[in-house]
Amino acid sequence: MSRQQVCVLGAGSWGTALALVLARSGARDVWLVARDEAQVAEIAAIRENSRYLPGIHLPDNIRITADMAHAIAGIDACVYALPCIAVDDYLPQLAEGDFPVIAACKGLHPETLTRSDEMLAKYIAKDRIALLSGPSFALEVAKGQPTAITMAAENLELAAAAAAFFDDTNFRIYLSDDLIGVAMGGALKNVIAIAAGMADGLGFGHNSVAAAVTRGLAEMARLTVACGGETETLMGLSGLGDLVLTCTGELSRNRQFGIAIARGQSCEAAIEQVGQVVEGVRTARAANQLALKLNVELPLMQSVHRVVSGELGIHDAVAALMARPERPE
Repeated sequence: MSRQQVCVLGAGSWGTALALVLARSGARDVWLVARDEAQVAEIAAIRENSRYLPGIHLPDNIRITADMAHAIAGIDACVYALPCIAVDDYLPQLAEGDFPVIAACKGLHPETLTRSDEMLAKYIAKDRIALLSGPSFALEVAKGQPTAITMAAENLELAAAAAAFFDDTNFRIYLSDDLIGVAMGGALKNVIAIAAGMADGLGFGHNSVAAAVTRGLAEMARLTVACGGETETLMGLSGLGDLVLTCTGELSRNRQFGIAIARGQSCEAAIEQVGQVVEGVRTARAANQLALKLNVELPLMQSVHRVVSGELGIHDAVAALMARPERPE
């Protein structure tokens, strides 16, 4: 029996970590597609991704290339681990074939307001689409620390088939057939994490972060149901689990961004300080537009959008949220 061939698009921290999970059992060969030949040469020479995951050795069954066409030839599965905004540049090349395409990105498109599963469905047949989402910092995954995460597809059989490629025993996958719920949870938690970071950056205590997490979860569920997803999904790993991690973990890019904004940095400077894509910024804009379109009340997420876009000062946003009239929880 021939060895499985899997491709991971994106050699950032998350793409590299997932390549390690796929390669760890030694049962398959993994192509890791980097953005340019300079990055390929550096990673191949020292067998580590020194920019994103320094000190983590890449085994020999992870091969590095910048040639996507070569990497996807004859593969058994493809993992998309690039920002959501880049799907139109890469997914057309994956339209042909019968291998599953597993999206490991989290976000809502700021112009089209589409979810990650909808972005894939523009190019990929729905019976080939799966979403991988849940509480999973790349560094901890890369180190092989125990992680539980969700794989979603239109049916559980397809989700199980996609999950089977990730046979690292420390990477526990639960299955879901709620693509909408998993996509929305993974996207919206980033916006709430910015709010939690802002609370930290303003010097507020644990009470404020707990309030952001709890009321943020209510907003996530409200918008998810309005889009056709299930409330129950938001109570699982791809909702509450990812939300708690991203709002409280030191490695959270969105939380770090929120802290920087609260300390007076501009949006551009805060993103530069984080050093990687901050998906919550674009998702906040999209969530605001969806709230207006669907007539859904999202005071916390809409406040984040207004602060990040410069429409509202952060102290004014806090005052407005706290002055909202009392209502049943």
